Parts: sequence; structure tokens; C-alpha cells
Amino acid sequence: MRLLLLPLILLSASLLSAVAFNSNVIVITGATVIDGTGEKPTPKTVVIRNDRIETVAPEVEIPVGARVIRADGHTLLPGLFDLHTHLPYATVSGLAGDWPKNLEAYLYCGVTSVVDFGSYPETFEPMRRLIRTGVIEAPRISLAARITTPGGHGAEGGRGDFFTLEVSTPREARAAVRRVLSYQPDVIKVFTDGWRYGTAPEMTSMNEETLTALVDEAHRHDIEVLSHTVTLERAKVAARAGVDVIAHAICNAEADGEVIKSMKEKGTTYVPTLSVYEPRSRAILTPLLATVLDLLARATINPPLTPSQNSNSISDINNPAVIAKTNPAQSGRLQRWQILQNNTAALHKAGVAFGVGTDAGVSGTYHGWATLRELQLLVAGGLTPLEAITAATGNAARAIKVDYERGSIVPGKLADLVLVEGEPHKNIRDIERVKRVFLGGREVDREKLSHDIASSSVTPIPALKARELIDDFEGSGSHGSLDRSRLDTLWVNSTDPGVDPSPMIYGRIVREAGNHALSVTGRMAEKERPFIRINVPLSRGAIEPVDAREFDGVRFDVRGDGDYRLFVPTYNIRDFGYFQAPFKATSQWQTVSISFSSPAQATVKWTGDDLLMLSFEIARPAGTFVWLELDNIRFYK
Repeated sequence: MRLLLLPLILLSASLLSAVAFNSNVIVITGATVIDGTGEKPTPKTVVIRNDRIETVAPEVEIPVGARVIRADGHTLLPGLFDLHTHLPYATVSGLAGDWPKNLEAYLYCGVTSVVDFGSYPETFEPMRRLIRTGVIEAPRISLAARITTPGGHGAEGGRGDFFTLEVSTPREARAAVRRVLSYQPDVIKVFTDGWRYGTAPEMTSMNEETLTALVDEAHRHDIEVLSHTVTLERAKVAARAGVDVIAHAICNAEADGEVIKSMKEKGTTYVPTLSVYEPRSRAILTPLLATVLDLLARATINPPLTPSQNSNSISDINNPAVIAKTNPAQSGRLQRWQILQNNTAALHKAGVAFGVGTDAGVSGTYHGWATLRELQLLVAGGLTPLEAITAATGNAARAIKVDYERGSIVPGKLADLVLVEGEPHKNIRDIERVKRVFLGGREVDREKLSHDIASSSVTPIPALKARELIDDFEGSGSHGSLDRSRLDTLWVNSTDPGVDPSPMIYGRIVREAGNHALSVTGRMAEKERPFIRINVPLSRGAIEPVDAREFDGVRFDVRGDGDYRLFVPTYNIRDFGYFQAPFKATSQWQTVSISFSSPAQATVKWTGDDLLMLSFEIARPAGTFVWLELDNIRFYK
């Protein structure tokens, strides 16, 4: 009897082994497949093994032990791209951004690849690491280094000269590209156009020689260039210079044959970001949007408008009379909107390649949801639903040169997939009916994502342990910079916002033989409350909070002239939380100790476990020359 049972036991063991071996195999059957190449959608079976697409065929023998998903009545398409986002930004005025939640919103909506224009190089390493290690659930991100012109768009936020590098000449442009190479940017965002849509004075624009040199230097290092370009004249310059993507629309005039010819010759992809320009109320709250807004953001949309109240149907989008009637406050944008739509139709008819981007992060342009909205607006502008989906998949992947692994449902490529109910290639509104999302062959838990997003708390990020010495200005740091602290974080400046910020300069000086300090000088701008700040992040890019509860406060040597203030921002970003304390300095060096024990100095409940940076502020009357010197900055017990 035992001998007879042995083959059965061995067979059972073999089957169990096969099941275990194939537990990483998923088979999706019954769905209509949009493959991202523009080919006609057809019913096919798709086999996923590990993180890759293994088979795409009308009939497939299902591997033993595979997980089978029956998808009749559904459409399978490649994960969507958004080529223009600002991940750190909240989309609701008055709230601070929660970038991990914003990333979760994209995944929930089936957007598996995003390009971020809202970070700066110091943040790249911690953001990538937190995503790679699973601390943050996220789509695939491409991070951009930002370059503009002095007085140009992108530099008016008061965020410092390393947040957006400024160049005026070809030599400076090449040097700026080389300066950011050690951070391994995925792309470069270049602000080429200073036109402010006729609502504000025009800012500076980048000349063609400088832009051409910038693009050439970036391409030498295999980095794509995406441009903020919004006028016909500058679009011609950008196309001739060879930018890979025009990441906004031509808003001021009808596209002509010259710009079309240049874009097609250079292979420039057009990403019109219609969703940021759409003249609609920002108070719309669809069921999908309600799911990807957290509680605080959702509460600001009160009362929510229904789609019918918001000219949300495709048939109404091109009708200025309908828009003016339903959104009278938007009437001033109608002329520009008509130009945008006309240019969408003209460039599409001429055969210019389209991609998809949204400018999400700008107020009312909601992360994740706006990407799906963009596809609907492209269809309203003249693309077919299939062409719009191709713009968000295969075309977008080609635009940033990742089509070798993403953007289409082809054997060997990454299994970044979206399963939607309905037929979005026939009715583009079905694109919002997302049912399943796969990232690298793993099904994303959308229910968990919605739960995380709905939380009123900020996304938790493990805090780093604070180190006693912050900076004595004797180290050199990484990236070859002398402006790095002993924590190996980059000192960064910030100022009052606007096109006329307070000018400042800072750097390391000799305090005495063999001893260095930090020197800050500036002149207060001619405005109501000018200020300058010098900031030392306590973690790289101030992405991760730092736990300083074992210390009692901050101590530093200082020399200056008058009143100053120390700010210590915290990760409790929903309350814009920070600790603050005034201090004085004279022309003689002195040591200042600031205790964390005074609750009156904190704008939120102080815990000390989520510090982000130390920010030293100088705020004086307009026109005042100011200076400050710092040394031996440390926490103390």
C-alpha cells in the first residue's frame, strides 16, 4: 500500500511546488487590450510573470497555479503617465502639501509614472530611497532639476537660487547642467517663457543661444529637457533648440506652420496641460475626486458642485456660452481657452506628437484626478479617445525615453497596467472607472490607498536621530560643495517672494586663522515686509523629520547688527508648524543659546520629534543693508 501511495504523494508534492512556483504569475483574461501603440484594441489574454509582461495573445494556455483575473466587460491599458506635476504642492490654497499622499492619489487613479517639477536636487536621494524601501507607496517618479533666467518664471517663489538655477548665457547654461549631474536628475525643467498670460507684467525669457546650449549639454548626458513655454514666439525658439517636450500650451496666438514644422522636425512632444487652464469652477467634487482628496482638502470644497453644474460634460467643454453661464467668474479666461483648444486641434491635425501632463499641484488641479481629466479635455480638443490614451501611455514614455520598459503592453516590458470598467477607447469618460492597478506586476491595494489619503494626519515618515553638531563650517561635504553642513546637508537661501526679492549673498569666510564661519549679507527689497533667510536642513532636503528630544535647545556663535529670528519648521505641515525665537547680535562674537522649553515660542504643540531645519531670518525696513555671521551651530543638552 505504501508503495502505491508513494507516486501519489510525489505527484501531489510536485503540484504544490508548481503552484508555489507560479504564485507570482497573474493571468488577465476577457479584457479588451489597449496596448499603448495606437493599434486597434482587441480582446487578448495577458500573462504577467514577476514584474514583467510575459505573453499577450488572443489565446493563451494558463500556467498551472496562476492567479486568474476574469475581466469581461473591462479594458486593460498601460499605466498612465503624467509628464507635468508638482508633487510637494497642495492643490487647495491654505494647506501645505503631503507629497506621499499626492503620490498615492496618482496610483489610485491608474497613473503609474509621473514627472515632478516641484522638487529640487537635494530632495532626490531621500525621496527615491523612501520609495525604494517601501516607506512611501508611489508610482515611478522622474525628478527634474529646474533652470530659469534671472527675473524669470520659476524663481519668484522666494525659495532660493539652488531650487531653480538661473542662467543668462550658453556658458552658464552648460555649467548649470553640469552642476546638477551628481544628483542624477531624470529630466531638466527649463523655464523659457516669461509671459504671464496677460494678467501680470511679463518676466524674462531665455534666449535661443542659451536654451540651445542647455539642451545640447543635457542631451550629451542623456537627460531630456521639458520646457515651460506658453507663447507662439517662444514655442518656436524651444522647438528649434530641440527641447524634448513643450510642457504647457501655446496660449497667446494660433499655432502656425513654422512652429508645426519645427516641432515635427525636432520630434518635440506637445503636452498642453489643458486641465490647469480649463475655465471651470475649482469646487467640483466628483466621486473619484472625493476619494483622492484628504479630509482637510475635501472640506474646502463647500458646497461641492455636481458635474452638471460645472459644465463637466464633454459636449459642453468647447461651448463658451455654456462655460460663461455656468462659471461667470471664469469669463476672462474664455478667449485663452478657445486659443488652447484651437491649437490642440491644429497641432493634432498636423501630426505633432501629443503627451499628457497636467501641472497638478497648482490650485484646483488635483493630483491623479487631473490626469484623467486631461484625457477627456484632449478628446474635447479633437483627439480620438484612443489617441488620447496613446498620448498618456506610449507617446509619453517615448517623450522621456523610457519606452524601452514602459508605456505599452508588450512582452518583456514592465507590468504597469490599469484595468478599467467599460470602453474608454469609445467613451473617454470610462477612463475614470478604474478597478485595478498593477505596478511592476504587483496589484496595488487601492482600498488601502484611499484609507491613507483620507487620514487627517500627515503621512508618517520615520524620524532620524538628531546629531549634536550641525555645522562649524570646517567640512566640505559631498557633491564637492563647501556650502554643506556637518550633517552633509546643503545650506540654502530663501527670500521674500516675487519678481523683486531682497538680494542676498552667503558663503563661508575666514573668522580667524584656521577657523571659518558663515557670512550672510543682503539689502531689503522695496516692499512691505522684506526678509532674507539662511537655512540649514537637518536632513537631506528637509524631507525626513529629525528627532531632537534628547536636546534642550540650539546654541551658536553669532556676530551681527540688531535683531534676528530663528525659525525651526516641523513636519507637522498641516499646521505650518514651527518653533521660533528672537535673538540679538552685535559686532562682537557672542554665544547664543535658545531653549526649546518655552511653549510660547511654538505655533503648534511642541514635541521636538519632527524638526526639519534651522532657519535664520533677517527682516528689516525696505532698503536696509543687513549682515549676519554664524559659527559652531549645535544642539545642546
